[in-house]
Amino acid sequence: MNDPDWKSRYASKLMSRERALAPISPGATIFLGSGSAEPRHLAEGVEDLAGRLLDSEILQFIALGIAASDLDGAAQGARRNAFFVGGSSRRAVAEGRADYTPVYTSELPGLFRRHRPRVDVALVQVTPPDRHGYVSLGVSVDVTKAAVEAAKYVVAEVNPHLPRTFGDSFVKVSRIDALVEHASALVEYPEAELDEVAGRIGGHITALVRDGATIQVGMGAIPNAVASSLKDKRGLGVHSEMVSDWLVDLVESGAVTNGAKTLHPGKVIAALAIGSKRLYDFVDDNPGVEFHPSSYTNDPQVIGQNDFMVTINTGFQVDLTGQVCSDTLDRGFYGGIVGQVDFARGAVRSRGGKPIIALASTAKGGTVSKIVPRLDAGAGVVTTRGSVRYVVTEWGCADLQGRTIRERAMALIHVAHPRFREELLEAAKELHYVYPDQIIPSALDLYPGQYEHCVAFDDRVVLIRPVKVTDEALLKELFYGLSDETIFRRYFSIFRHMPHERRQQELNLDYHHRMGLTAILEGEEGGEMIGLAQYVLDPSTELADVAFLVRDDWQGRGIGWHLVQRLVEVARDQGIKGLTATVLAENHAMLHLFQKLGFRMQSQLEGGAFNLEFAI
Repeated sequence: MNDPDWKSRYASKLMSRERALAPISPGATIFLGSGSAEPRHLAEGVEDLAGRLLDSEILQFIALGIAASDLDGAAQGARRNAFFVGGSSRRAVAEGRADYTPVYTSELPGLFRRHRPRVDVALVQVTPPDRHGYVSLGVSVDVTKAAVEAAKYVVAEVNPHLPRTFGDSFVKVSRIDALVEHASALVEYPEAELDEVAGRIGGHITALVRDGATIQVGMGAIPNAVASSLKDKRGLGVHSEMVSDWLVDLVESGAVTNGAKTLHPGKVIAALAIGSKRLYDFVDDNPGVEFHPSSYTNDPQVIGQNDFMVTINTGFQVDLTGQVCSDTLDRGFYGGIVGQVDFARGAVRSRGGKPIIALASTAKGGTVSKIVPRLDAGAGVVTTRGSVRYVVTEWGCADLQGRTIRERAMALIHVAHPRFREELLEAAKELHYVYPDQIIPSALDLYPGQYEHCVAFDDRVVLIRPVKVTDEALLKELFYGLSDETIFRRYFSIFRHMPHERRQQELNLDYHHRMGLTAILEGEEGGEMIGLAQYVLDPSTELADVAFLVRDDWQGRGIGWHLVQRLVEVARDQGIKGLTATVLAENHAMLHLFQKLGFRMQSQLEGGAFNLEFAI
């Protein structure tokens, strides 16, 4: 409702900073607005209260500006309590001069309302009031709105440079106890430049994001850089705890339209914005962007209402079972829980949702692996192994959903840096995570991703790609679904058991002398192997012997043709002069497939089978 007397109320509450802060007494719990909307003018005033803040507590979520000084003057009497351990509080927390409260961001507003912790004073930044007597919290609604609602005494720094934002960002002038006008530019936070590693990670993630998906991008250099790889997507939506300059890039490229969203269609939904003036100008008075409290934006039930929700967050370490550490580094608190778990849980509840953890495979100049057998002593588990689905590094993507510890370990070793894979495999064996005879192909780091190719079959998509050592479960499922006839045509004998030892030999490739392609029928919950093509090169003849296999229900639909075409392409690129194959005389479909290639072919019938040879 409008307040007809808001102008007089505003005038009566307008005062100097010193007068506005005067009522703060010893023992008070003070919330200091955070992020880009940090009330720096008021924070400087708090510094001047040294000696008057005995036994007081200063609460803050994300500190960027004046709080980077650790409020040293006020620290003589007050103690910081950080919900995110950033650069401003990291040293103080490590030295025991400040506290860290690990908490899901979705739950923090509720804790404020239940006075855990109690909020006596809220110091926030707001826009000038509109004609109805409402001020906007601008680019930091997150936990700030709840702090304002819970505080006994609210002081607002009125800044005309703060963007006016839509959504649940408005506060009545009547709710504020003291107003201090002060014009200043917002704190800007430069984005990290896109490097080669982040670019490769982005490429892998792009393959997981379909057109029309809704995305969340977490904090950190890699998630921000990854967002730039999505510029060629179309119809994307945004539902994120935080937005940065990547949002403007994706809107301007046409990637983000929010038109396909199933919740808040046409709207970007966020809790806070941290970036450059370009971002702040974009969200200012923009009805296409709404800011809401974290209790809403980060609620897994709300997040899950977005179909095809893709969440992109990061971590410092991932162990071989899938546990993610993202608030501890070198045994010290670093960062925080924030929204990573909220969004991972929300994505799991989404139809077609995909929670992703993205991280570089190494740290400290490549000397330390971020994929580890066990998390370091003292490392905190932020996202549990039950909430993780995709782990992406510059070396590939590991899908952990529904996988055993053995399968998880192998998938994560597959995306670790090649120089650490052997020791990770040995550690996995010692922990009894994998088979004692498990192998890692020596050329796994040379995975030829350029041969990945999607083919449409009616309303289904089939991915033709090189075989991976982590395909063992898919190969097992394929084999035990084959008819005796299909097995005989491929292996020239009928056998009903393909043990682990044989499966891993089938997958032990070096992508030159031994090469394999597989056809994967893609689906929302994973893929099925429906075809397999392999060759083995004879160095003495420079000819490669070829064999094919297609699942019974997909035979005669062109899968074999696509596999052989791609395999010929690979063989040519590898400098192979020709192919050989042995085909049963009654296998007319396979004979016709080779003839269809159009190469000059020599054939010789021997023992009921044709020995074929053709140059490529």
